[in-house]
Amino acid sequence: MNNWTTQMTIWCGGVIAFGLLLISGAFAATDGAMTLLLEGLGAEAPIIYDPLHRFSIALMGAVSLGWGATLLAVARVTPDLSAPQAQKLWRMVTWSVLLWFVVDSALSVATGFWRNAIPNTVLLVWYLLLVARLPGGAGQMARA
Repeated sequence: MNNWTTQMTIWCGGVIAFGLLLISGAFAATDGAMTLLLEGLGAEAPIIYDPLHRFSIALMGAVSLGWGATLLAVARVTPDLSAPQAQKLWRMVTWSVLLWFVVDSALSVATGFWRNAIPNTVLLVWYLLLVARLPGGAGQMARA
């Protein structure tokens, strides 16, 4: 694994870990970390979980877990692609990451959980810095 793949693997691992954290909110026995996260984002204590909240949080976790695993697979196959193929693939992935960022951050602010936009921004900037260093000339991504 080259340095870029290792660093993108770490980024994907962060997304996967966050998905697991969200999934932990599905059950009372495992929701402690989720409660701390929600309180840190500005939710009023005590956090009251009803079945709908538990389902919604766990579902978001499953989506985050799947998203991280999918991008991990893409990162792992990238070294086997030609530079134009890798650039095209990561350009499409980048559009999906930007879409996530805009929608998730806008909804976070609109619903009063503006603090969630901060880690979203960190995750986006980290991702963009990695993609800018894509092996094979990521600077050509816009032209590919």
